[in-house]
Amino acid sequence: MWNELVPYLLPYFRVLQYDTRGHGKSEVTEGSYTIAMLGQDVIDLLDSLHIEKVYFCGLSMGGLIGQYLGIHHPGRLHKLILSNTNSKIGTTEGWNERIDLLEKEGMAAIVDGTMQKWFTEAFHKTNPSRVAEMTNIFSANNITGYTGCCSAIGAADFREDIKNISVETLVITGDADEVTNVAQAENMQATIPNAQLKVFKARHLPSTELPTYYAETLINFIVGEDTFDRGMHVRRTVLGNSHVDRANGNKNEFNTDFQEFISHYAWGEIWTRPGLPKHQRSLITLAMLIPLNRKPEFQMHVRAAFNNGVTIEEIKEVILQSGIYCGLPAANEAMHSAEEVFKEFGIAY
Repeated sequence: MWNELVPYLLPYFRVLQYDTRGHGKSEVTEGSYTIAMLGQDVIDLLDSLHIEKVYFCGLSMGGLIGQYLGIHHPGRLHKLILSNTNSKIGTTEGWNERIDLLEKEGMAAIVDGTMQKWFTEAFHKTNPSRVAEMTNIFSANNITGYTGCCSAIGAADFREDIKNISVETLVITGDADEVTNVAQAENMQATIPNAQLKVFKARHLPSTELPTYYAETLINFIVGEDTFDRGMHVRRTVLGNSHVDRANGNKNEFNTDFQEFISHYAWGEIWTRPGLPKHQRSLITLAMLIPLNRKPEFQMHVRAAFNNGVTIEEIKEVILQSGIYCGLPAANEAMHSAEEVFKEFGIAY
């Protein structure tokens, strides 16, 4: 569901996607599920990955999971995005009828109607291959897992509890969403303290219909709309807070313009481009710095490379490659410089 968004988000964040219990490659457990169970799955996942806090974005049932996290685990969230959801989606009776139908006739009984609710007619006409792909994915759902989640949705009711959500929240819906409509989204925004509302020209899956615009909305909400703010965010994720704080602490009348230029142009306009992931940008930057023989800058980007998921083995290969095209003396200096950083970090190699 989220694949189109990821390239736009990767310059700013590490992105964690997961299959909900009973879906995809996640475990299928028997019986009815609850939103509390699915919410605890998220907490367990974060704990297992040693991730303390996240920006959580959930759509439809994922939005119910997000509400649960906002109510019961606010300390694990930086900000919360609730997309195309409601504090009470449908009725328990309606979801039970859906479960009965699925158990008798399978996913084929609801797939066409679901695709009509998910996407506008215009999207069906202009993106038939994507609709077909989503149809196949939906049809492949495990009945046990899917009906278990239907039970969770049918039983969930956060209408009284969402007023206790304390984290900054963005509510999203589509102007043609028949499942979770604009009026419901407006009510959620009014009930949740410190909540904003964004309405897309879409149905139930604006993240798929309008991925570029959707990603931009998330970045605006989480990071900010200003190029300088975006640049500072990326600069901190790559170089680390301590480095950026030192640079800002050393600003004076002479160098302030240059420091702001770096954040605005290098980090706000180039490093934020979705064309290359930060991992590749780190490798390219290291390769270009080797022939320039700028040791402090090279070592700074060796440190930064680890924040972008670059391995020691990859750094070694970049230096070896540079020995052919940049010259052995430059590569030799880079090898020694990299080793100094490894020792600084206490990394065995």
